[in-house]
Amino acid sequence: MKKLLILSCLVAAAVPYADTLAQGQSRPLFNGKDLTGWHQDVPDMDKNPAVKSPFLVRNGLLVSMGNPNGHLITDSVYANYRLRFQYRFAGKPGNCGVLVHASTPRALYKMFPKSVEVQMMHENAGDFWCIREDIAVPDMEKRRGEKAQWGTTEDKLRRIVNLTDGSEKPLGQWNTMTIECLNDSVKVWLNGDLVNYGFNSTARKGQIALQAEGAEVEFKQIVLTPITKLSK
Repeated sequence: MKKLLILSCLVAAAVPYADTLAQGQSRPLFNGKDLTGWHQDVPDMDKNPAVKSPFLVRNGLLVSMGNPNGHLITDSVYANYRLRFQYRFAGKPGNCGVLVHASTPRALYKMFPKSVEVQMMHENAGDFWCIREDIAVPDMEKRRGEKAQWGTTEDKLRRIVNLTDGSEKPLGQWNTMTIECLNDSVKVWLNGDLVNYGFNSTARKGQIALQAEGAEVEFKQIVLTPITKLSK
């Protein structure tokens, strides 16, 4: 079962990304009814078929229940796009994230796909986490730590701290996150504030993934738009 799941993820990663953006128009990645266009990778479900998926649709919202840990991954591969969505913690604040340029499943801690994570963790939204892929930012040593310890594997400094404090809305209110990926650059806004900008990414295309990482999070209005330049 596990081998079949991993194989299906790899096959999805091989989808030609140019085909997914051929029309050059904004499109929703979530239809408000079901999880068409997405597949899940939840390791605990390999071990026990009775384990319920942490991803569901409730009242027109895409919900990550947080447990068991795993990822909801787009079937298609994307490049050169703007991803905009709204999210809020439905109960207690906690951890979550959206992964861009995702590819090889379970590449880190036998859980996280190879990717660049845009953090959504409460009071840390907008951080980058390098997951077997890398990215650079200005003031790198200040924001990532000692250069000798930088890396993309389990024992390295993978976190790059975001640029602002106070950009998140109060708990229970909807946050709007915008992520632009263009060539080797990734730019992130939260509620209109520029919270991160990275360049020299080691990946330029990939799937998009939402996390289940311990906290219940609701998503809506997940829209992808092809772009040819980054916004200011």
